[in-house]
Amino acid sequence: MNKYELASHIDHTLLKPDAKESDIIKLCKEALEHKFASVCVNASFVKLAYSFLQGTEVRVCTVAGFPLGATTKETKAFEAAQAIKDGAAEIDMVINIGALKSGKLDAVREDIKAVADVCKGKALLKVIIETCLLTDEEKVTACQLSMEAGADFVKTSTGFSKAGATVEDVKLMRRAIGPNMGVKASGGIRNLESALKMIEAGATRIGASASVSIVNELE
Repeated sequence: MNKYELASHIDHTLLKPDAKESDIIKLCKEALEHKFASVCVNASFVKLAYSFLQGTEVRVCTVAGFPLGATTKETKAFEAAQAIKDGAAEIDMVINIGALKSGKLDAVREDIKAVADVCKGKALLKVIIETCLLTDEEKVTACQLSMEAGADFVKTSTGFSKAGATVEDVKLMRRAIGPNMGVKASGGIRNLESALKMIEAGATRIGASASVSIVNELE
């Protein structure tokens, strides 16, 4: 795998609450230079990122129900719709973790479907299941519900909870969904070795803020 092949797997990410406009512009410039799959930014910066990246191959990704997943399905659907209107081509939403833990599987499925319906034909939907808060059984269930609800990807983590992606979780998620959905590994991936291990385990996308240093290790 060469530098640009690896970069095509990476969402170049900046979701810190204190990120400035200048930081977002820098993120976009780096994404263009290194040919990352997307930039992942908070919703308030989607318009800015889109204005910079419009007409290029770098997509704009944003988040919904982030980082706790504890908003209503209507709120998440509105966030997704507004983000798409502003130029987002990918939405990373957080599931209702409390509902999953409570065994309310229909509620979890409907939560995802509300966003999937908004995204259909307009944006990729990645569903963050926050693996560090779930049992293995709950991880598999979350993946299956995401698939049933029409999501395009399942994603390990927000990067804002107590732990991030692990190789074991990526393997488990890949087994749960089979070959027809994407798996995004995110949270704590800071070097080339960890990125390649995630891809080997079945990840088709990597979320990272250390993207530039990761791909530069291949030079």
